[in-house]
Order: sequence, then structure tokens, then C-alpha cells
Amino acid sequence: MFDSAAKALFHLLAASRSLKKLASQYGMRKPTSFARRFIAGETVEEAIAAARAIETQGMMHTLDHLGESVTSVADADAATRDYLRVIDAVKQSGVIRNISVKLTQLGLSVDRITAIDNMRRILDAGEGFFVRLDMENSPFTDVTLEVLETLWNLNYRNVGIVLQSDLYRTDEDVKRVNALGARVRLVKGAYKEPKTVAYQRKADVDAAYVRQMQVLLVEGNYPAIATHDPNMLEATKRFARERGI
Repeated sequence: MFDSAAKALFHLLAASRSLKKLASQYGMRKPTSFARRFIAGETVEEAIAAARAIETQGMMHTLDHLGESVTSVADADAATRDYLRVIDAVKQSGVIRNISVKLTQLGLSVDRITAIDNMRRILDAGEGFFVRLDMENSPFTDVTLEVLETLWNLNYRNVGIVLQSDLYRTDEDVKRVNALGARVRLVKGAYKEPKTVAYQRKADVDAAYVRQMQVLLVEGNYPAIATHDPNMLEATKRFARERGI
């Protein structure tokens, strides 16, 4: 999990075009540059090459076209068409067919129905793909879960969701998604959230993460345990060994 200062820095970067340009110019310059740890590439071709490299190490991956919070239906349509091009490129490349999307990138902040329609375009085009709904900051948690349930009730089974352990509500959200039968990727949470909705201490977030991880491993549908924290990874492996999972 990012600490408060790191979260603030990343959101400052996201909001500034000048800082984005500098991050692109210097952070992506070489394969060893710092941004390469988080960003596969600035083109589809670079991302697919990075995905192939990951697959040679026996690991899986998901591709995410970065962006969120579009302000018009036209921008949402453009983002959707970008994803359709990514899907075509992935099909042609033969790499693993996993992608992740942010609903605000598809127009959720503009019109909920537009976002659902755009998600259906992506899911219909992505036959054989697994598509994960990225979770955004807490004002979007309820509606993101509602969109997942809407898509599930329309018989889309190639869609899952991300849940964030730092939110107080996530224990119940884990149960909600498990009852649906959808797949969860569990993360700690990268957004700077107020104390009214989220744990502020790392120890509390860690405890929530372990608690939710255990429920997902026992009751969930092919959960993804997504963290860079070695303590959380070790706790997951230890629990899996103890339960024979």
C-alpha cells in the first residue's frame, strides 16, 4: 500500500500534464527506468512485448489502457475504441487475454448507461478474454459494484472486479461478490481516502487485507491476491499451505 505522502505524489502526477510529460520522458527512457516498474509501455506494441517477457517467466498479467474520468460521451467512445484496438492487437499477438478497465474512462461520470453500453462493447469483442473492472476512489465503489451486477445479470461471465482493503466496507463487499460468483482481485488501495471511509494506519489495512484474503481463498472464485507487500504474500502462502489450497 502507498503511504499518504506517496498517494498524494501519484495523484499530483496524474493531475499535471507537465509532470506526466516529464515522467514519460525520463521515467520510461530505458528498460530499467523507474516508471517501467508500473507501466508496460506507451504503445500497444511495447505493452505486448512486456507481456511476452512476463509470460516467459511463467507469470500471468493484465493489460490496462491508462486513463480515467472522461468528461463527454465522445471521449468515452474514443476510450472504448482504444480498448477494442488493444483487444485486436492481443488476439493477433497470442499473449494471455486479460485486460482491466476503469469505468470512468468509459463514461461513468457522464452517464451510467453509456458506461455499461461501452463495457458490453468491450466484453462482446473480447471473446475468450477476462475483463476486470478496476476499482476507483470511494465515491465510485457502489456504482462499480452495481455495474458488475448488471453485467452479470446480463449473463456476462468473463468479467470481475477489484476490491480495496483499506475501505471499511470491503469485508461486506467481498461477501457480496463471492455470493454473485464473480472473481475478485484484492488490493490494498492506492487512493488517498478520508478517515470516514478508510483505515489510515498500515497495520489496520494489513489486518483487513489478511482477513479478506482468507475469505477469498476459501470462498471465492479464482481470486487474485495483488500486492507488492512481501508480508502479505507470505501470509497468503502460509494460509494456503495450512488449508491445503
